Amino acid sequence: MRKRTIAAILTSVMIIGALTGCGNKKSTSTDLLTSIKDAGEIKIGTEGTYAPYTYHDDNGDLVGYDVEIAEAVAEKLGVKAEFVETKWDSIIAGLDAKRFDLIANQVSITEERQEKYSFSTPYTYTRGALVVAEANENITKFEDLSGKKSAQSLTSNWGALAESYGAELVGTDGFNQSIELVLAGRADATINDNLTFYDYVKQKPESKVKIAALSEEVSSNAFLIRKDNDTFVKAINTALDELVKDGTIKEISEKYFGVDVSTQE
Repeated sequence: MRKRTIAAILTSVMIIGALTGCGNKKSTSTDLLTSIKDAGEIKIGTEGTYAPYTYHDDNGDLVGYDVEIAEAVAEKLGVKAEFVETKWDSIIAGLDAKRFDLIANQVSITEERQEKYSFSTPYTYTRGALVVAEANENITKFEDLSGKKSAQSLTSNWGALAESYGAELVGTDGFNQSIELVLAGRADATINDNLTFYDYVKQKPESKVKIAALSEEVSSNAFLIRKDNDTFVKAINTALDELVKDGTIKEISEKYFGVDVSTQE
């Protein structure tokens, strides 16, 4: 009697376990990509205050380089792009809390972030740009900054880079002011990322400034996605690859920067 009872109990446990296992399998079979397609929309975290990547135009519409690329990716996936505007300081926490499915906000790919998150294929590549007046022929490389004045935000990484080449820093509030000092002859140069320069000359094509040199180090920026969503990441990368091949990303890039910033070349 005792043996039959134990056997019956074990049989019941096995049946319950099998049913539970089936239930778990069913509950995890719907991945993020499937959920997005079922909902018909992809939620995208972005600042909305970071021109020319994500900002509001004169009509109040959300526009920008990252915004248009995200919209193009959503179209490739066959869903609508819904943007969730969030301050940068809390945007990654918003991704963790599943307020959105990815972040489109010029997120740099770093080893630290790669330990916790997944990244799409990069769609922006940036370099440090050494900017001088158009007529300046004395500064053609970063080493030429030695003994020269470089207009920089004093707390920026670019300021530290200028100092590392022996430049004397002239403090400014930002890139526009730095350019003004260079044009006025109060500084010999300024360093910033090349995309900031391209955006500046796109807005002010009459400005007589140029890039004297670009850094060898390249920063890659991409969509940031929660870990363990490999199918979703693959679909995003496929969409980006198609947008590169059909020229869409190049067209969007040239619209905002006048050059193609989606390639390392």
